[in-house]
Amino acid sequence: MDSRRRTVTRADVARLAGLSTAVVSYVLSGSDRPVSEASRARVLAAVDALGYRPNAAAQALSRGRSTMIGFIVPDQRNPFFAEMMSAVDGAAHAHDLMVLTLNAHERRSVDGDEIAGLTSQQLEGIISADALTPQELTIIERNRIPLVYVNQFTARPGHPTFSTDYIAGSRLAVEHLLSLGHRRIAFVGNESPLDTRESGWRRALADAGVPAGPVFHSEYSLRGGYEAGLQVADRRDELTAVFAASDQVATGLLTALHERGVDIPGEVSVVGFDGTPEAAYTWPALTSVSQPVHEMANDAVALLVSGELSPMFRNYPAELVVRASTGPVPAGR
Repeated sequence: MDSRRRTVTRADVARLAGLSTAVVSYVLSGSDRPVSEASRARVLAAVDALGYRPNAAAQALSRGRSTMIGFIVPDQRNPFFAEMMSAVDGAAHAHDLMVLTLNAHERRSVDGDEIAGLTSQQLEGIISADALTPQELTIIERNRIPLVYVNQFTARPGHPTFSTDYIAGSRLAVEHLLSLGHRRIAFVGNESPLDTRESGWRRALADAGVPAGPVFHSEYSLRGGYEAGLQVADRRDELTAVFAASDQVATGLLTALHERGVDIPGEVSVVGFDGTPEAAYTWPALTSVSQPVHEMANDAVALLVSGELSPMFRNYPAELVVRASTGPVPAGR
C-alpha cells in the first residue's frame, strides 16, 4: 500500500464544499466577485478539514504578481543581519508579502546554483544585503527579477542601492571619543578596501589633528573580535579607546578585555557599530553607532512593490547611542 499522502487540490476543496472551483478561487484569492457568506464559510471549512495549501506559484500567475520576495544576507548569525531579516520581514508583511531568505554564508557555489534556486520561486523581487558575483547577477537579470541592494559601501551599477553613511557614522564614534579626551584611539575591523569604516576613522582623526592609533584587522565575527581583543589587551599601554567596526566584533573584544583584567571604560573605552539590540545587554552596555535598519528595509520593500527601479544610491545617516562602555580618558594617559 502506498502510504504517501496525496496532494490536496482546489478541486477537492470544491467537491467537499459542494461548490464550483471558481467559487473556491474567488474566496481564496480575495477576489471582489460576489460570494455569499454561507458559501465562503463552506469553502473555509473544507480548506480546514482537508488541510489545503494554495500553490504560491499558481496564485502569482493568476494575480499577475507574486506574494513573495527574496532576501540575501551575508551571515544570519550576525545580530545585525538578524535584525535586518526581521525588519525586511516586517516591511514585507505590510505589503502582504512573504520573505524567502538565502543565507550567503552557506552558499557561494561557483555556478550560482543557490541563486538559480531562489529565482525559480516566482518572486516579486530580490533584496540583497550582500555583494553578488557577476554570474549571480546574470542569473537574476536573465530571469528579469527586480533587484534592490541594501548594506552596500558604494552604489551598485544598474540597481537601486540603500546604505548607511559609514564614513559619517565612523566620524560620530571618533568624535565622541575625542570629546571624552581620548587621543590614542585604535581601530578593530575588516581590512577589506571596500569597507569605508576604517577610512572614516582615519579621516576623523586626521581632521582633529590626532595621529591614527593601532589597527587590528579581524573578520566580522565574535571570534574575530575576541582575538583582536587579546591583541588590544597586550598593547593597552598604546591606546585608551577602541572603535570596533561592528557590534559583533565589539562583543568579542569586550570578552577578551574582561579575561585580561582590563577595566572598561576605566582603562579602555569601546565603541561599536551597528546599533543591534544586543548592544544594550553587553557588560558594560555598549556605546554604538546605530544604523537605520528598519527605515532602509521599509524603503527597499516599498521600492520593489512600486516597480520604479531606476538606478540610484541613497545614504542614510547613522545615530550614536551612548552607553556605559565609554568614559573619560584615564588620568595621566
